[in-house]
Amino acid sequence: MQNSNAVATREHWEKIYSSHSEEELSWFEAAPSISLDLLLTPSLKKDAAILDVGGGTSRLPDALLDRGFTNVTVLDIAQSALEISKARLGERSSQVKWICADITNWEAATLYNAWHDRAVFHFLVDENARRAYVEAMERFLAPGALVVIGTHSTLGPERCSGLPVQRYSAQSLAAELGDGFRWTATRKLEHITPSGEMRHFQFSRFVRE
Repeated sequence: MQNSNAVATREHWEKIYSSHSEEELSWFEAAPSISLDLLLTPSLKKDAAILDVGGGTSRLPDALLDRGFTNVTVLDIAQSALEISKARLGERSSQVKWICADITNWEAATLYNAWHDRAVFHFLVDENARRAYVEAMERFLAPGALVVIGTHSTLGPERCSGLPVQRYSAQSLAAELGDGFRWTATRKLEHITPSGEMRHFQFSRFVRE
């Protein structure tokens, strides 16, 4: 059973996605180049189970399908976001598994070989929610799995899309994830929003120990 905070969060994101086009969203990327660089180095097998957490309307599943990956799952709390991505992919949407769920309150049916998130973790300002997220990673990732998480950096804003965010350096993110995840790489991103604002992000890659 969902608590009132989870319901409010879902309603917030449903409203965001149902009232904006993809290109109007502040985090819109036509090509998720940094995510792909970190996620695909070292190379993953084409049948690797890849989970995009908070995938929303991201173009990452498109890019993965283009590269021949056959086991892609997109999870988002907002069904409206998933429907937008399905419509964009058209017939190819059947090649992706779509899950509407809150990652902090979800049970996976399989283990994943790669975990990608550029939309969720920095919104978890509550310590219990962050702990639930990391516990999900520990349960649902196979040993040796790759993890790529993008967050607002320490130079980023304190709020995004009307909500407070937690800002991270690569080091503080690694400390948050704990000893079960070995930090292997970081990239910085100066992202220009559709309105012309500069947003500073950091993307870090880890390996599940």
